[in-house]
Amino acid sequence: MKGEAKPHRTTRFVILVITVVATISLFAQHDRVAIWLIGIASVFSMVIFLLSLKYGMGGWAKKDIFCLLIALGGIVLWQTTKDPALALYASIASDLTGMVPTLIKTFRLPHTEVWTVFFLDTLAAGLNLLAVNRWVVQEFSYPLYIVLINLVMVFLVLRPKLLRKK
Repeated sequence: MKGEAKPHRTTRFVILVITVVATISLFAQHDRVAIWLIGIASVFSMVIFLLSLKYGMGGWAKKDIFCLLIALGGIVLWQTTKDPALALYASIASDLTGMVPTLIKTFRLPHTEVWTVFFLDTLAAGLNLLAVNRWVVQEFSYPLYIVLINLVMVFLVLRPKLLRKK
């Protein structure tokens, strides 16, 4: 609300859909670990998406629509498949595709994002990784993806400051 961040509307919509569907899915599976990360992310996503409608950027460029359609297709695949591993990969692919507009925007206009938000997401997902009991792909891949994508965002936001120091 201070105008420090200008979230990308397409990304925020995709992330909202993914986090809500994932929260419902994990709740139905009686998950006790990842549900906290994704549940809180759902609430956070709703707030950011609603704020992006007024204070955000983008949403209707061809690349935005293309990424949105791919992400929504991945969400449909995720929800219709009977294969949990395929569903997991489809959800991660959907999230990554939904992040593309924000990655491009942040690369071009790093001042439109606040690095601390992504850093806090990195910490949350990192703590979620520490809570994993079984080190199998289905247990750790989503939190690991969240750590990695948020570290990329932290780097993109801080990149101009890092380059100035050199």
